[in-house]
Amino acid sequence: MAVLLSTKAHTMQDWKAALLAVDPALDVRLFPDVGDIAEIEAAVVWTAHDMMELRRYPNLRVIVSMGAGVDHLFRPPGPPPGVPVARLLDMRLTQGMTEWVLLNVLRFHRQDPEYRDQQARKVWHELPAPETSARRIGMLGLGELGADATRALMALGFPVMGWSRRPKTMAGVETFHGQDGLMAMAARSDMLVCLLPLTPETRGVIDARLLGAMKPGGYLLNSARGGHMVGADVLAALDSGHLAGAALDVFEPEPLPADSAFWTHPKVILTPHAASITIPSSAAPQVVENIHRARAGQALINLVDFSAGY
Repeated sequence: MAVLLSTKAHTMQDWKAALLAVDPALDVRLFPDVGDIAEIEAAVVWTAHDMMELRRYPNLRVIVSMGAGVDHLFRPPGPPPGVPVARLLDMRLTQGMTEWVLLNVLRFHRQDPEYRDQQARKVWHELPAPETSARRIGMLGLGELGADATRALMALGFPVMGWSRRPKTMAGVETFHGQDGLMAMAARSDMLVCLLPLTPETRGVIDARLLGAMKPGGYLLNSARGGHMVGADVLAALDSGHLAGAALDVFEPEPLPADSAFWTHPKVILTPHAASITIPSSAAPQVVENIHRARAGQALINLVDFSAGY
């Protein structure tokens, strides 16, 4: 029985090598060179793979998504009925996301855009020192990624609040939930960081109403999914000055069209969905473990709950 691997072309060989390093006996086939479809028992895929294609494989036992987000799996027609799906929760993937959050929180907190502007204009001027304990951060999402980033921010002395769709508790964090809680947290936030899973309930959550509830001169960081943002509302908040800046790693659609105003907006720090990239050598053991579990009829690690959306 064989494993189908489908991801970005330039990483395909790295992923194959990482999987074989864990289990040299695996028969790994690189899409589209599938061979006999009846021999495919596991599919390790990323966002561009067509779910309809997977419905052709009669003996498919498991699908592993090569990242923490699984919204791509919900696109019609969705994965084959009855085939379990696992996602990746990898230490280095989580660490990479936390690094991106820290980088951009500190970038704005320590007035780096202002100092870079002064440098370009050859202005020697000391700005007032920022006070970390007074910079209140609202974290949208307290899952694996949001919780890790929250702990790192708190270790630096930032007061962090957290919002989730359902009630959650976290030591040292004031938590909110539901629509009323969302607005209440935004009203007290100097920065909003979005690390939510994308579901029908969270699509478009970063809109004019949410941004308008924030303190004037706040900052937005989004490295979750582009579908969380209403792009026109974010741009309007930046143009009006209500938002002082934004660090954005994700957009809808992707790649970001060349004529998008986000590319050249002076208040936007933009990266191409690269906040945290899955490292094959780190993630491969978990992928192979789930393949072995599926073969043995055992419960999967990080099984996707389709009723919850992640």
